[in-house]
Amino acid sequence: MMALNLSPDEYQALWLSVKVATCCVLLGIVPAIGLAWLLARCEFWGKSLVEALVMLPLVLPPVVPGYLLLLLFGRQGAIGGWLDQYGIQVAFHWTGVVLASLVMCLPLFVQSIRLSLQQQDIRLEQAAQLLGASRLRVFFTVTLPLCWSGILVGAVLAFGRSLGEFGATITFVGNINGETRTLPLAIYSAIQNPAGEALALRLIALSVLLALLALLMGNWLNQRHQSRLGHRHA
Repeated sequence: MMALNLSPDEYQALWLSVKVATCCVLLGIVPAIGLAWLLARCEFWGKSLVEALVMLPLVLPPVVPGYLLLLLFGRQGAIGGWLDQYGIQVAFHWTGVVLASLVMCLPLFVQSIRLSLQQQDIRLEQAAQLLGASRLRVFFTVTLPLCWSGILVGAVLAFGRSLGEFGATITFVGNINGETRTLPLAIYSAIQNPAGEALALRLIALSVLLALLALLMGNWLNQRHQSRLGHRHA
């Protein structure tokens, strides 16, 4: 097996990638559930436009969302200039990596949860309301538990998509060693160096391993959830 003898810089890239992916899942879960519920349960004027805007990052070249984020959150941007007054920097900072990754992974998160909601039997929610439960209580005690699998799949996809994010990140926050250089950017830097092939292969192996671990963990948690549901209905 290939030994992953990584330098402190490479370990830092690994740690940043995991930290960013985790932040994306934690920050994205509430808006993803909210948007998914809105698209799955509600009918309103402009719904098709909202759906298209949510899914837009999936079909755009990643450099486009990255550049738009730079225009908005750069120091001269409408939002970035305001944040700069309070000493908050997003562009060319690790927090910008989180923002870029969140924009790119949110559509997968939303779509997974939305599909799970659409597959639910809505009569279960209606029955709970007829028994006197409030809509909020139905949401937390019926809707969310039933779409747990979709939330879990979405979280795994968002985590994996964040680990592999490159285009929007390098456009928005650059490739700064020790600050914004995640694993994909470290691999890119390695292959630009004629002597960096061995390092690139090690980092690629590490990326594959992380992605596999995330998928296996997601499958294990989903199986446990399905097993618990089976015991409850037995």
